[in-house]
Amino acid sequence: MNKIAFLFFTITTSVFLTSTLYASTKMNMNIERIHESPSLSGAPPQKLKVSPDGSRVTFIKGKENDFERYDLWEYHIATGKTRVLFDADDLHTGDEALSDEEKARRERMRVYGSGILDYQWSADGKALVFPLGGDIYYFKLGSESAVKLVETEAFETDVKFSPKGNYVSFIRDQNLYVVDLATKKEKAITTEGAGDIKFGMAEFVAQEEMSRMTGYWWSPDESYIALTKVDEAPVMNITRSEIYADSIKMIEQKYPKAGTDNVIIELAVAHLDTDELQWIDLGENKDIYLARVDWKNDNTLTYQVQTRDQKHLALNAYDVAKTKTYTLLTEQSDTWINLHYDIKFLDNGDFIWASERDGYKHLYLIGSDGKVKQQLTKGEWVVESIKGFNKNTHTIFFEGRKDTPLESHLYALNLETSQIERLTEKGFFHNTNFSKDGSIFVKTSSNINTPPQVSLHDANGKQLTWLDHNKVEEGHPLYPYMANWIEPTFGTIKSDDKSTDLYYRLYTPENIDSKRPVIVYLYGGPHAQVVTNAWAGNRGLLFQHWVQKGYVVFSIDNRGSNYRGKAFEEPIYQAMGSIEVTDQVSGVKFLQTLDYVDPERIGVYGHSYGGYMTLMTMFQAGDYFKVGVSGAPVTDWRIYDTHYTERYMGNPNEVDDKYTASSVFPYAKDLTGELLIYHGMADDNVLFSHSTKLYKHLQDLAIPFHTMDYPGKKHSLRGKATGIHMYKTITRFFDQHLENK
Repeated sequence: MNKIAFLFFTITTSVFLTSTLYASTKMNMNIERIHESPSLSGAPPQKLKVSPDGSRVTFIKGKENDFERYDLWEYHIATGKTRVLFDADDLHTGDEALSDEEKARRERMRVYGSGILDYQWSADGKALVFPLGGDIYYFKLGSESAVKLVETEAFETDVKFSPKGNYVSFIRDQNLYVVDLATKKEKAITTEGAGDIKFGMAEFVAQEEMSRMTGYWWSPDESYIALTKVDEAPVMNITRSEIYADSIKMIEQKYPKAGTDNVIIELAVAHLDTDELQWIDLGENKDIYLARVDWKNDNTLTYQVQTRDQKHLALNAYDVAKTKTYTLLTEQSDTWINLHYDIKFLDNGDFIWASERDGYKHLYLIGSDGKVKQQLTKGEWVVESIKGFNKNTHTIFFEGRKDTPLESHLYALNLETSQIERLTEKGFFHNTNFSKDGSIFVKTSSNINTPPQVSLHDANGKQLTWLDHNKVEEGHPLYPYMANWIEPTFGTIKSDDKSTDLYYRLYTPENIDSKRPVIVYLYGGPHAQVVTNAWAGNRGLLFQHWVQKGYVVFSIDNRGSNYRGKAFEEPIYQAMGSIEVTDQVSGVKFLQTLDYVDPERIGVYGHSYGGYMTLMTMFQAGDYFKVGVSGAPVTDWRIYDTHYTERYMGNPNEVDDKYTASSVFPYAKDLTGELLIYHGMADDNVLFSHSTKLYKHLQDLAIPFHTMDYPGKKHSLRGKATGIHMYKTITRFFDQHLENK
């Protein structure tokens, strides 16, 4: 339900359209044609990294005949040549028997497929390490091939180079190990991990809701490893079913529902030379979240502790030599603190830190004593993330929304002059990856009408070369459809109370000879954004399909969503499903002012939080929304996890009435329109019981509705055939009940 989940589902869901079912479409998209090229859906090379020595760019890419089987590629900057560095099939063939822990971890990371899915460079840029098939492969540039570092039946995961490249570390059977690359000898840092005890691993809510996918961190000089000890014993066991086509599995899962116990987490520093574990005192209160861990350049460990109510966050430091702990700074809020990874330690002891203390996420220069020296960015816009640092020019690079909330741009901030310069082109949405020294970067750019293009740039923004031009011209798989392509328009409307501008995106059919039905696509939840000037992947192609069939297709970002500042987010606090509905209704009222819109034929569709929003709009605003499709919805926040739910709703043991008001059940009795609910029957994030509980409730009310459930599928409903079926089902439902002709 976090931002990573939403973005993954929005951009990369495998969904394809067929012309045989919808003969009326002008695009005539053939299902095989769409599937045969990732350029059509906008899937650029992934995991783009500039090698530490700046000599090459590496990335993973799906095979020509199997886009979910990944190989490792490189672009050599000096020669301008691109080649497959490693074909996954040359190293490992056959099924990859993932451990249960790895399956869960990949689901949390939204990593799907097989082959080489991740890799890491050594600090000197002379070697690579990557996991494949549960083993670890090491490659030194100049060698003939990669070699296996381990030979065990166990599944190794979370593989890392040490900072100087002398060791490779990994998790096996809930314990932390290192391999000395000089001797190839393996050493267990911990040995007691088993059952409820896990060393060096991130717990469920850290992975799912805090975007912390690891539980161990190397010190810069390789003398120490900070690591977590997680005790899952306090976390409630739930028994959930995973319903497959020919079987039902009963799964025991540690799932911390809102208001119940979390794990007990501890933090230690392992001394590599003595094997000593030095435990850090995290305080008397054990009901905390360990949000982030980072090492300073001088081997001081820093760690961020967030209170259970998420209103207080402390950035603490631990002096390993003196075994002394002290607090660098704190952040407080009356609602919640948004976590981030935006901390950059400088050689002089100062550091860059991101904070929302003025209402918008901005960068601050903090002294070694924890006091603010300077606010580096300011204004009614947000910094997204720090992307790189060039210490020679004293330049910090960050992505943000300084020019418009609809586009992400890269900016260069000179720490000496405080001058900010935009390095990316307006009219596009950008994502960048920098070299370690901040001298060059890889940029992925797109807009709503242009699929992603990948290029290489110097630190001033000058383009050095294309890595994947992906230009839509003759021969490109999208080219045959561009003659009928419909470009959406963007705009703003005022909220009902006239206090806030709300951004919308509107697709209008080319030829309008009568009042047309509308499909409103929404998400509506926090840490996410629907209305952007970015390529929308296969869902964007679906929008094209709908608008060319005669639908008006509309989206609006309500209050509670992201990139507009804290005041824009906070109206949902302890009131989910209220202001979001009000703002979505404002969008419909705007649609009703358009001469070509039929106000009696407006449908709504969303997945995850968008599924929840579909239910809330259908139940609370049935006069505006006549038809709805709700995918994998939350229906009762009491049965969603602690960190996400309590952040926005508080503890249900203290504000139970707020939870009742934010569930769908008090409003279900008012359903009058046609409603379709679909859900993966093996969903371990938004559990299938969210939907089945609503099924029973509507049945008890004798209110008819429609369902489509997917055996064996999890929250993202992966799979080509599943995607085809799902989007056919959604479109057919709108066709039938909005009577689009």
